[in-house]
Amino acid sequence: MLSQLIEYFHNNSGRFFQMLTGHIRISACALAIAALIAVPAGFLCVRFHKLHQPATMFFGFLRIIPSLAILLLMLPIIGTGAMPATIALVLLAIPPILENTAAGLDGVAPFLLETAEGLGMSPRQVWANVRFPLALPLIFTGIKTAAVEIIASAALAARIGAGGLGDLIFTGIGLFRTDLLLIGGGSVALLSLSTGFFFSLLEKICLKYKRI
Repeated sequence: MLSQLIEYFHNNSGRFFQMLTGHIRISACALAIAALIAVPAGFLCVRFHKLHQPATMFFGFLRIIPSLAILLLMLPIIGTGAMPATIALVLLAIPPILENTAAGLDGVAPFLLETAEGLGMSPRQVWANVRFPLALPLIFTGIKTAAVEIIASAALAARIGAGGLGDLIFTGIGLFRTDLLLIGGGSVALLSLSTGFFFSLLEKICLKYKRI
């Protein structure tokens, strides 16, 4: 088996890195779009409480639908390729970011808000200088969770022609090639672990005030 793995990388290293960069590209794109949608949506859920339950129920419902089912449902509407895969991954990533953003913003201690208002802060300043900074740890956690889920689910994107490391996995299944399954599945697992570590490190760097 080891000789097969070495032979694959010797003969197909360029193709492997092409699939790896494609996997990272579609995952990063989906995460960025999901964050741009979910963080403002979480803010609106806290700002207008009536929106909270319908929004969380809607995106929670989308989350329980298997990623492959969403991909297949997109086929008649958008077709094959990166676009339907990105949409499916965005729908998968929005709930954890939205829920954590709403929980973080809504979980700020009331006495801190009263103190900020007592210091003469406007409502906008309270949101910008108190609520959002204190909610950032939970928001980061939501983004990290979404990133790991996206990378793991992006392997399914190959099923509709979006490329990525899923090509190796599905090729290995079709050809009964254990080496391809190990390379594809192992690469996705390592990429997920690396992403989780990266966001944990980024959180420590960006949120130094937590240790004060």
